[in-house]
Amino acid sequence: MFSVPQSSKTEFLDKARQAREERKGQKEKERAAIHIQALVRRFLCRCRLQKQIRKEVDDYFQVSETGSSKRNALSIFKIARKLLFIYRQEDKMRFEKLCRAILASMEVENEPKPDILQDNKLVTLYLTMLVTFTDTSTWRIVRGKGEALRPALMRICENIMGHLNQKGFYSVLQILLTNGLARSKPSLSKGTLTAIFTLSLRPVIAAHFSDNLLRSFLIHIMSVPAVVSHLSVLTPEVKTHDLLRKFILFLSREEQCSDICVCLEGSHTLCLLGNLIHLGYLNEKVLEEEASHFVKDLTDMLSYCQRYVSQKKSNLTHWHPVLGWFSQTVDYGLNESMPLVTKQLQYLWGVSVIRTLFSDVLSKKLESQEPTPPPPQPSTSQNNLPVKNLFKRAFQKSASVRNILKPVGGKRVDSAEVQKVCSICVLYQTALSTLTQIRLQILTGLTHLDDLLPKLWAFICELGPQGGLKLFMECLNNDTEESKQLLSMLMLFCDCSRHLITILDDIEVYEEQTSFKIEELITISSFLNTFVYKMIWDGILENAKGEKLELFHSVHGWLMVLYERDCRRRFTPDDHWLRKDLKPSLLFQELEKGKKRAQLLLQYIPHVIPHKNRVLLFRNIVTKEKESLGLVETSSASPHVTHITIRRSRMLEDGYDQLRRLPVNSIKGVIRVKFVNDLGVDEAGIDQDGVFKEFLEEIIKKVFNPALNLFKTTSGNERLYPSPTSYIHENHLQLFEFVGKMLGKAVYEGIVVDVPFASFFLSQVLGHHHSTFYSSIDELPSLDSEFYKNLTSIKRYDGDVGDLGLTLSYDEDVMGQLVCHELIPGGKTMPVTNENKISYIHLMAHFRMHTQIKEQTAAFIRGFRSIINPEWLHMFSTPEVQRLVSGDNAEIDLDDLKKHTVYYGGFHSSHRVIIWLWDILSSDFNAEERAMFLKFVTSCSRPPLLGFAYLKPPFSIRCVEVSDDQDTGDTLGSVLRGFFTIRKKEPGGRLPTSSTCFNLLKLPNYSKKSILRDKLRYAISMNTGFELS
Repeated sequence: MFSVPQSSKTEFLDKARQAREERKGQKEKERAAIHIQALVRRFLCRCRLQKQIRKEVDDYFQVSETGSSKRNALSIFKIARKLLFIYRQEDKMRFEKLCRAILASMEVENEPKPDILQDNKLVTLYLTMLVTFTDTSTWRIVRGKGEALRPALMRICENIMGHLNQKGFYSVLQILLTNGLARSKPSLSKGTLTAIFTLSLRPVIAAHFSDNLLRSFLIHIMSVPAVVSHLSVLTPEVKTHDLLRKFILFLSREEQCSDICVCLEGSHTLCLLGNLIHLGYLNEKVLEEEASHFVKDLTDMLSYCQRYVSQKKSNLTHWHPVLGWFSQTVDYGLNESMPLVTKQLQYLWGVSVIRTLFSDVLSKKLESQEPTPPPPQPSTSQNNLPVKNLFKRAFQKSASVRNILKPVGGKRVDSAEVQKVCSICVLYQTALSTLTQIRLQILTGLTHLDDLLPKLWAFICELGPQGGLKLFMECLNNDTEESKQLLSMLMLFCDCSRHLITILDDIEVYEEQTSFKIEELITISSFLNTFVYKMIWDGILENAKGEKLELFHSVHGWLMVLYERDCRRRFTPDDHWLRKDLKPSLLFQELEKGKKRAQLLLQYIPHVIPHKNRVLLFRNIVTKEKESLGLVETSSASPHVTHITIRRSRMLEDGYDQLRRLPVNSIKGVIRVKFVNDLGVDEAGIDQDGVFKEFLEEIIKKVFNPALNLFKTTSGNERLYPSPTSYIHENHLQLFEFVGKMLGKAVYEGIVVDVPFASFFLSQVLGHHHSTFYSSIDELPSLDSEFYKNLTSIKRYDGDVGDLGLTLSYDEDVMGQLVCHELIPGGKTMPVTNENKISYIHLMAHFRMHTQIKEQTAAFIRGFRSIINPEWLHMFSTPEVQRLVSGDNAEIDLDDLKKHTVYYGGFHSSHRVIIWLWDILSSDFNAEERAMFLKFVTSCSRPPLLGFAYLKPPFSIRCVEVSDDQDTGDTLGSVLRGFFTIRKKEPGGRLPTSSTCFNLLKLPNYSKKSILRDKLRYAISMNTGFELS
């Protein structure tokens, strides 16, 4: 009965709620409508106001442009306030007009001249505004009575600058400068650049060079590529305010320098470095006063960059035109400006900065003294004759020469002077290892002053209690910072001196004695030799890494440059390079045991071991290889023998055909030769090495004969080198490879052959031409001394080389036709000038000695190295390899020859003919005749390197009764007749003969000593012999 009223109540409540919600929604709509109306009215009002203000501004500027009335500053202020109040992107033009009106009202002086482009006009305008409102000097209001307002107005300017800094002002200026200057041709005008620099400097000056603003200035402005280069010719402000000193002192705090380097990274750090160096060059006085801090700052910055310099390309490295492979991100946008940055860096090794930094070293006087006679040079060979003349010229050159610099000691290494010089050397050494792509420029700059390196050597000589070597050896065992700095000084000295000696020619080194006197080079080379020896022998090199390893390579590099120059043209006394305290027997024992120090010694400085011992070592190495290949007769096995048949009339052709196809190990093994005479009949006799020796000598004699045109002789000393026109032979490269194998076989077997090679060719055989320090021009005299003189005269030509009408090409008469060889592509159209004459000289030398005979040399080397492992020859210099091929150039030791002579046919050591023979050789024959005698019996005028004990077959003398064609060998009767001096008939009409294949002298039993002397002299002078016994 209550259900109906309950339902009515619910409906009533629902209707009430709905009505309430409708009223609430209506109110929300009304409120929203009112809000929207307000927003629209406000927007419309604002638009009307903006339109009104813009119209007012436009009317204002229109009136100003017509020039009907001049507006005062107050009206400009009012209109500026209105425009800035409504400023939007569309108001750019109005803002530009406002800026111009403001500047016009203030009568601004020295406004930067705008460039043609519209963007640059705006940049110029805005810069002028900023320049004007950051300094009151151009404000008309402060002139005269308004001077009292200046402090307040200056504070306003400071507030403006502070506001600009907060809004990233320096970052904007950096972008502007980088975009305008980091290109091959700057796009900023002089006025714009001056304005930017002035603006960037004002906040720093206003803040009294606070750390924060100096940091911002260095990071954003001084790191712009070559900004100082562009500014130095435009504004004196670069040099004012003592900027350089403030920068130097700020960066001298390690944490500040590190912070800036980390912020900038490598590319921009390098740009900052260039600008600081340029500032130092412009402010010589400040540089002199703050040298120590300046050096420290640059070293720290270079060291930061050095951490990321890599030796090779990888996935993590990028290429930088100055730093090389760099493991930090490289800003490639700076690459266009890198030539300018490099030019700034070059000031560091320019004469001005070097003179300032090395003032303590360069101020040292190299005292003069009266010349003393040169020490007597023991000379037994022609090789030493130039040394005599060299000393004679050196001491006759002037009436007074300086003291020869030798280690004397006496200067404390902890003194301020030594520390300063060490830190400077560390700076340049760091630059050399960091700026990898301009390393040669740095070295050339450091060697430009002739007196720097001698005076640095004099400085080194004074260090420590005893001077020189002992101090530096102690430094190697210490790991202190002081020791590292001293070693850096030595390293820099070695790098620079090596570079200098490499680029100087023989006239400058030996005759003019540029920078170093010859006696000083002797002292220095002795110091370097001992230093490297001790580093190796004391075990320091075995564990060396990093800086110590770099030091070793630096010292060793210069040592080898001096050694190779001495090998080419002697300047040191006899046995200068040997270490008397090194026992060869101990070294060989350690080599047998595989000791590391012995291996390193043989690898790096084999010249400290006597030559004879090295030859013994070489022969031992060959013997061991023969044993390992089974080429030596043993009790259990015999070596494989290769038999070849050779026609005497076609010896070269048959030898080439039969030997060139043989495997290398067969050529290294035993080869037996059977000769066939012109009638096609086999010659009698069994080859026991003697016949093969004759075959080898005859082959070598034929192929090296210039008439064959495989080899040519140099002008002057007639040394052999590959003929550039050998291509007339169809298979000339295969022939060169064959010749290389035959010569290798001769060296392998210890057979000396009289083949004098040009030293430049032997250098290539040894691989020296691949060395960093190899100079083609130095080797050129060994090819053509006259041509070398002509080329060096171009180098010394004082006038304009262009007047000589030379081009980068070489004209040659090839078999009656004139052929033009271009030294570089298009060279025949490129004139030789004063700028490229050094390149021309080196290109010409390289062409004559390498390019022309490149293929022939490569083929010869390929053949030679197939027999002789190139590593075996690393222990010999170029002249020593020539001695290995052709025997010793020393006097013939007759006692040694007599001791190792074998007698046949009744002769014996006490036989009167034999006694006469030795007496004639020692007393009646001169050195040249003795050499002719040796050539007569062995086919080579030089004795074996290790003495006649190593002559194979051994030298022998046989008594003969009849001529060679009737000789049937020794019989009992002939031996007895020879022994008792019983003659069938007087042999006075017959000459001595020889069999060079057996090193055999066939001597008739002469009755008188005078007959023996005359007949022997005639025989050797006519070069009879060479018959097969």
